[in-house]
Amino acid sequence: MQSNFIDHVKINVTSGKGGAGSAHLRREKYVDKGGPDGGDGGRGGHVIVKADPNRWTLFHLRFTRHLKAEKGRNGGKQRATGKDGEDVIIEVPLGTTINDEEGNFIGEITEKGDSLIVLEGGRGGLGNWHFKTATKQTPRYAQPGEPGKEMNLVFELKVLADVGLVGFPNAGKSTLLSVLSAAKPKIGDYEFTTLTPNLGIVDYRNHSSFVMADIPGIIEGASEGKGLGHRFLKHIERNAVLLLMIPADSPDHKKEYEILLNELSEYNKELLDKEHVLAISKSEMLDEELKGLIRRQLPKDVDHIFISAVAQTGLDELKDVLWSKINHHV
Repeated sequence: MQSNFIDHVKINVTSGKGGAGSAHLRREKYVDKGGPDGGDGGRGGHVIVKADPNRWTLFHLRFTRHLKAEKGRNGGKQRATGKDGEDVIIEVPLGTTINDEEGNFIGEITEKGDSLIVLEGGRGGLGNWHFKTATKQTPRYAQPGEPGKEMNLVFELKVLADVGLVGFPNAGKSTLLSVLSAAKPKIGDYEFTTLTPNLGIVDYRNHSSFVMADIPGIIEGASEGKGLGHRFLKHIERNAVLLLMIPADSPDHKKEYEILLNELSEYNKELLDKEHVLAISKSEMLDEELKGLIRRQLPKDVDHIFISAVAQTGLDELKDVLWSKINHHV
C-alpha cells in the first residue's frame, strides 16, 4: 500500500506579468485636443506559500509540477488601473521549509497564520498621463508591465512534534505510540516497519496533551545516509524532546545508547542540546535484578525509565517526565 506521507516535492512556479499602462488620449465632444488619461497596468499575481494547520504531509502537491500566477490587466481610459492578477496560493503543513533548486533557503512555515511571498508578480506599467510635461502635453506612450519571475521551489517537510521517538528498528516505538495515543502505526517484528513518521496525540492530566512522533528507526551510519539516513534524521530537528528507546533484550545497552547519540551528533551537533529521556522498552521480561544490572550501564546524568507498552507499566511515569521536559523546553 502506498503511503500518503510525502515530505519532499519540487514545483516550477511563475509569478504573473504586470499589465501594460495605457497610452489613451481623452476624446470628448467639444474638446479638440484631449490630454492623456491612460491608466496604469495591474500587478501580476504573486506566488504565496501559506500555512494550513490541518495538513500533516505534502501529499496533496505530489503531482503538481507547474503553477503560474495570473497576469495583471492592462490600464484603461480615464486613468482606470488594470485589475491585479490573481495570486497562486500554495498551502503547506506546519514544519515546511522552502528552498530554491540550489538549496538556498527561502523561508519556512512553522506557525498557524504564517504566509510568505516567494515570488512577487511583475509591476504594472505606468499610464501615459504620468509622462505629461509642460513641453509634452500629449505623450503617446506608456510603460509595459514588468515580466513575471520563474523558479523551481523545493518544499521539504520536517515533522513538528513535542516528542520524537529515536531508536533502532524494533525498539518498540510504534507499539508505544499505539498504546499512548489513538494513532495506529504499522507494527511488526522486522526492520523498518515504520517507513514514514506517524503522529499521535498523547492525553495527559487535566485535559492536557502533547504530540508524539514515531520516526523511522535509526541504524549505524544513518548520518552518512545509510538505510533511511537523512530522511529519518531531518524529522527530529523540530522535536522539542527526544525519547531514546533501547529494548530490554539489547545485547549492550550502553553501546546502543552511545551509537544513537553519535548518529545524532554526526548529523547535527545541536541535536545533543535537546532535552532527552532514555526508555528501556519491553521491560516486562526483566526482574529487579536484571533492571539493576542494566541501570549500572546507563549514564547517571540522563533520566531513564523502564517501560512496557505491552504490560502498560511505567507509562504514567514516562508521561510525567516527558511533560516536565516539554514545558521546561518552552
